[in-house]
Amino acid sequence: MQTPATTSRPMQRLVAIDLLRGLTVGLMILANNNGGPDAFWFLQHAAWNGFTPTDLVFPTFLFLVGVAIPYSTDARLARGDDRGTLLRHVFSRSAILFLFGIVVNNFPLFHLDTLRVYGVLQRIALCYLVFATAYICGLRCRGAAALAAGALVGYWLLMRFVPVPGFGLPVRDVPLLDPVRNLAAWTDRQLFSAPHLFEQTRDPEGLLSTLPALATAAFGVLTGLWLRGTAPLHAKIRRIVLGGAICVVLGALWNFGFPINKRLWTSSFVLFAGGWSLLLLAAMLRLTDARSSVTDAGNRPLWQRPMLVFGTNTIFAYMLSELLAALLWAIPTGGGLSLQQSITDAFGRIIPNGTAAATIYSLVYLAVCWLPTWILCRKRIFLKI
Repeated sequence: MQTPATTSRPMQRLVAIDLLRGLTVGLMILANNNGGPDAFWFLQHAAWNGFTPTDLVFPTFLFLVGVAIPYSTDARLARGDDRGTLLRHVFSRSAILFLFGIVVNNFPLFHLDTLRVYGVLQRIALCYLVFATAYICGLRCRGAAALAAGALVGYWLLMRFVPVPGFGLPVRDVPLLDPVRNLAAWTDRQLFSAPHLFEQTRDPEGLLSTLPALATAAFGVLTGLWLRGTAPLHAKIRRIVLGGAICVVLGALWNFGFPINKRLWTSSFVLFAGGWSLLLLAAMLRLTDARSSVTDAGNRPLWQRPMLVFGTNTIFAYMLSELLAALLWAIPTGGGLSLQQSITDAFGRIIPNGTAAATIYSLVYLAVCWLPTWILCRKRIFLKI
C-alpha cells in the first residue's frame, strides 16, 4: 500500500480535520462546563492578557472552518454545482448559523431586554460568509494572505493609535487594552446597551474584534489551499510545521507591544493561537492516513473514534452542550440554587478535593453530550446546514 508520504495526488478529504475538530469540540465542552473555579488552570480562560490551552479552542475551530472552505467548495464545483447555487447556499448557511447562535445565547427564556446578538456561532457565520463568498468569487493564496495581513495590522492600528472617545489615546491617556477603556469595548457599547453584552461593558465576540478573527479564518483557507495541492504529504506537513512555528514566535514577540488577549482577539493572539492550530493539525496529519475518506467512527482505529463522533457531527454536539448547560442553569432548585449549582455542589460533597470534583463533573458532562452524538453517528444521522 502506498504511504501518505509518497502520494502526490490531491487529497479528497482529510480525516485529520475531523479528528482535530472533534478534539476541539471535546475540549470546548470540558472548558465551558469545567465544574467551577476549582477546575484545572488549563480548563479556564486567561483572566485578561495571557493564554491557556482553553483559549485555543475557539480560534482552532474557526481556523478549521477556513481549512474546510476549499475542500467543500471544490467538491461541489466538481459535482457540477454552479457558482450562483454555491453563493445562495453560503448565504443561507451563514444566516442559519447566526440564528443558531442567537438561540444558544438566549435559550431558554429569550428575554428581549437582555437578548445577546454577539456570540461564537455568529462570529463563525460572519467569517464563513466572507471567505466562502470570496473563495467562490476567485480568492486564492495571495488574496487570503493580503486580507489576513491587512486585518492584523489594521486592528493593531485601531486599538493602539485611535483615541477612545471619552477616555483618550491608548498608552498616553489610558493603559493599552484597558478592559473597559478600549476601542472595541467602546464600539460594543455604542451598538448595544449593557444587558445585551456578555460582560456588560464589552463582548468577547464583539463587532470590532471580528476584524482580526477574519485573519484566523484566512490562515485556515491558506492551509486548505496548501493541503489541496499536489506536493507530497511529508512536504505539506513540513510547511505547516514551519508556518506554525513562525506564527507562534511572531505572536510571542508581538505580545510585548500588543498583548495576547483572547477576549479582544488581538493580532498577537491570532498569530500565537494560529501557530498552535497549525502545529496541532500537522500532528494529526502525521498520526492519520490523510488520504482516507473514511470518517465513519466505526471504521477508524480505536483511538480516533471518540474524536470522530464529535468531529463529524459538530453542530449537534455544540448545540446540545450549550443548550443543556443553559437549561441546567435555568431550572431552580431549593435554596435559591440552579440545578447546575446543585449538581456541582453534590459532586463537591461526594469528592472532597475541589479540583477532582470539578474534573469529574466536567468529564461526566462530556460523556452525557458524547453519548447521544455517538447514537446519531451510529444511525448515520448528521446535523448539517
